[in-house]
Amino acid sequence: MSRPPGGRRPTDPMKAAEAAFKKVTTKPVEGPPKTAAIPGVKETITLRIDQDVLAYFQGDGPGWQERINAALRKAAGKSDD
Repeated sequence: MSRPPGGRRPTDPMKAAEAAFKKVTTKPVEGPPKTAAIPGVKETITLRIDQDVLAYFQGDGPGWQERINAALRKAAGKSDD
């Protein structure tokens, strides 16, 4: 297939117009609305961590989940309320 002068590829004007219309009229897909974090509210999750890390935090006895939370807050640059 030979190209027309100027090096442009032949296109179907109707398809080009439909593609341009679809591009400007299609609403972007939005994810679910994000909820604001409420200070002091805990959420139950499943977290996979190395056994030696878990043993370190559990080594000081009860309160190990709070110590992990404090370490994660510090790593995330959040203040420990």
